[in-house]
Amino acid sequence: MINLIWAGMLLIGLVFAAVNGTMSEVTAGVFDGAKEAVAICIGLISVLTFWLGLMKVAEVAGLLKGLAKLVHPLARRIFPEVPKDHPAMGYILSNLTANVFGLGNAATPMGIKAMEELKRLNGGKDEASRSMVTLLALNTACLTLVPTTVISIRMSYDSSAPTDIVSTTIFASGCAMLGAICIDRFFYFLRSRKERK
Repeated sequence: MINLIWAGMLLIGLVFAAVNGTMSEVTAGVFDGAKEAVAICIGLISVLTFWLGLMKVAEVAGLLKGLAKLVHPLARRIFPEVPKDHPAMGYILSNLTANVFGLGNAATPMGIKAMEELKRLNGGKDEASRSMVTLLALNTACLTLVPTTVISIRMSYDSSAPTDIVSTTIFASGCAMLGAICIDRFFYFLRSRKERK
C-alpha cells in the first residue's frame, strides 16, 4: 500500500511538472537531492560507526549488562508476559538500550529478534500479543539520552552548536515514552475489559 502511495505521489508530481513546464527544475532537484543524500549518509556512517564502536566497548566492559540489570525490574513490569530468563527479554533490553543512546539503526535488528521471540511466546499467532504491542510503542517512542543521528545531521550542515538539542530531546522523548506507555496500558485495559464481558 505504501508503495502505491509513493508511486502515486511521484506520478502526480511528474504530471504537474510536465503541465507547468518545470521538468528541468524537477530533474535538477532530483540530482541535487541525490547528491545531498549521499553526503548526509557518509556523514551518518562515520558518526554511527563511532557510537556503535563505543557501544561495543561498553558491552565488553559490562556497562550494557549493568544497565540492563538496572532496567530489568522496570522491564518486568512493562512486559509481565515475558518469562524472567527468556531470550526475548534480552533482545528487548538491548533494543531499548540502543534507542536510549540514539542508535535507531543498531536497535532495529535487536527489535526484530525480540519480535520473533515474542511471536514464539505467542504460539506463532499472527495477532500481536500485549508484549509485542508494548515493544512497538516503546521502540517508536523511547527515551533518547544522546540523539546521535540528529547531532550528526546538524554537524554535516555546519551547525555552530550541534549538541544544543540534547536537553530538549531528552525532555521530548521522555514525554513521548510516558505517553506511549500510558496509551498502551489504557488500550490494554479497554481490551481486557471487553474480553471479560
